[in-house]
This record gives sequence, C-alpha cells and structure tokens, in this order.
Amino acid sequence: MFKIQTLNNISGKGLQRLPSESYEVASEVDKPDAIMLRSFKMHDMELPESVVAIGRAGAGVNNIPVDKMSAKGVPVFNAPGANANAVKELVVAGLLMAARNITPAQQFAAGLSGNDDEISKAVESGKKNFVGYELPSKTLGVIGLGAIGLRVANAALSLGMKVVGFDPQISVQSAWQLDSGVEKAVSIDQVFTKCDAVSVHVPLLDATRGLVSAQRIAMMPKGGVIVNLARGGICDDDAVLSALDTGHLHAYVIDFPTSKLLKHPKVISFPHLGASTEEAEENCAIMVADQVREYLEDGTIKNSVNFPEAFMPRGGGGKRITIANANVPNMVGQISTILATANLNIADLLNKSRGDIAYTIIDVDGEVSDDTVVSLKGIEGVLSLRVI
Repeated sequence: MFKIQTLNNISGKGLQRLPSESYEVASEVDKPDAIMLRSFKMHDMELPESVVAIGRAGAGVNNIPVDKMSAKGVPVFNAPGANANAVKELVVAGLLMAARNITPAQQFAAGLSGNDDEISKAVESGKKNFVGYELPSKTLGVIGLGAIGLRVANAALSLGMKVVGFDPQISVQSAWQLDSGVEKAVSIDQVFTKCDAVSVHVPLLDATRGLVSAQRIAMMPKGGVIVNLARGGICDDDAVLSALDTGHLHAYVIDFPTSKLLKHPKVISFPHLGASTEEAEENCAIMVADQVREYLEDGTIKNSVNFPEAFMPRGGGGKRITIANANVPNMVGQISTILATANLNIADLLNKSRGDIAYTIIDVDGEVSDDTVVSLKGIEGVLSLRVI
C-alpha cells in the first residue's frame, strides 16, 4: 500500500487515478511515500524521510525546495501544459481589457446613478473617455514559447494580430505546434523594439528576474501593454509603474498583485487566476497523479523538474532497482560490480542524466537482499535507492 499526503485540495478526478486498493490518500498520513500539492509553500516544511516523490499539480515549482529535494534524490514532478489553455484565455482577456479600457469603463458605468434618461446622457457623454483600439492593428511579442506561450502566439494570430516570438530553447514539440506566421526574434530586446504588447511566459529564475526592465520598456512604442501571467518578479514593477505614470505604457496586466500595483488605475490585476478553471485543475491533477503513480510503481520519470526523463518497459519476474546519484564517472560500473558479486544477472538497464543528477533503472533476475541494498547505498554519490 502506497501512502500519498495531500497538502492542498486536489481535484477528485486526479485522485481517482490512484486506486483505493493500493493507495491511501489523505491530508494527514503517517510516513507518506509521496506528497501531492498545488500552492502550499514547502520551504519551511520538515519533510518526512519516507517521502520519495513530490507531485505539483501545476507548472511552477517556486513553492517547493527543489534543490533540497535533488540533494535527497527525490524527484519533483509538475504538470506542464495541463493549464495552458486556461492561461492562454486569460492572456487574451487581458489584452482585450487593456485595448478597450474595460476596467475603467466598467467602473464608470457601475458608478452611474439617476433615472434611465440621466444614465443614458451620462453614458453618451462619458464613453469618449474610454475609446480603445482593435487588436488586429497591433503586434504582440511572446517571450517563452513553451506549452502556454505557443498557444498565446497562435491565438493572437487568429485574432488578426502580428506576432513576434522569442525562445532560444524552444523544444521540437513546441516548434511543430507553433504557427508558421509567428515571426522569430533574434533577441529579447528585438521583441520590445518591434511590439506594441509583450506577454511573458518564462519561469522565475535568477536569469529572468527583472527581465522586463526600465531599459526594455523604453524600447517599446508609446502606449504599449505588458502582460505577466507567469510569475511576479519577472517584471520590474517600479519600472512598469513609472512608465504607466508617464504614459509610455498604456496598461499592465498582472496575475500577481502587490500593494504597489493594486491602486494604480492602469494596472489590471487578477488574483492568480491563470490556471483557475475546473478543466485546468482536473488536467493538472490527472497528469501529476499519473506521473507519481508511474514512479512509485515502476520507477518511471516523466515531467520532472530536477530529474531526467526515464522509461524502461518491465519484463520478466525479477526485481527493479532505481538509483539516483551524483552525475560522476564510474557509478554504473560500481553498481554492476556489486550486483555481480551478489550473483544477480542484469536483465535490462537504463541510465540517464540531467545536470548534476543521474538516474539508473536496473531490472535484475532474482531477489535483492538487504546486504546488497546496503552495499549499493554505500557507494559514494548515491542519493536514493528503491527496490520495486
């Protein structure tokens, strides 16, 4: 029986992927094998030693101490692309709200009073203050062409906008799905220079913090729009607010409001709604539940943010050993020697690496003794080991 601890409410459709006859799932579990969560902040959490996997029912993992998990040999899974359509729709909504001045116009209409004739006169008099523009007259820049960014780019094209995209590490899969009408930029600066609106779709890393800077905002045509539904910190909020005050920027669409941003009339703030649809929450839960289950039952790794992809079909009636270790020379040789000494034949073996982490799946003919497990764990650089 595998035990799963949930730190947030996880969609029931995802939890249904974990059969009750072999999984115990609850918010309080003694010695859990894995943890599933959404936005719970784990950085100050004392992780039970029993945990061998963490599944984030969403894309971002800023709330998880990934480096700490890597040092323990614990893979962290996420659900890239499962919420992509939901975020794409909110980006489009933000662009439309900015273009047509919907927020101030709605606030104006909500504040009207009097009888119908008086309201009608006020409407006709006041609507001139909210004249907007149509999206086909503008160019959208999309920074980051992953699962979300490529959908935003394709949607903007379908709305008649010109689109410029930038992603030096675009995957083959994303490239195949990207509409050929998207112009490829050679640099981030070129995106800001050519585009009336810019939407960012990158993770928050040291390299992306403050990516939307005062210098880059100054490169944009007057009246530009910035959309940030990715992560707070990617935009320099002080620089954005200054550009809004001078009129260089027309609007800022943000999914991560702060005390600085909330009161500004040209800021369109959402309460972290990017993935807040029933469909997105279900998709994320299903994806991450499947990935955690496959790892617990077979050692398969898919969509991990800190481990390499690893899949090897199971065959025969022996045992499967999975080992996470530092990515250094001669690890496989040392493992093979110990297995040979234990008179265990290797039926199949897969070794993958990603940065400082290597991961090995080994199918052996026969049972793996406790002494063999101790010997394997004793290899310098081994971070974690499981016998399945």
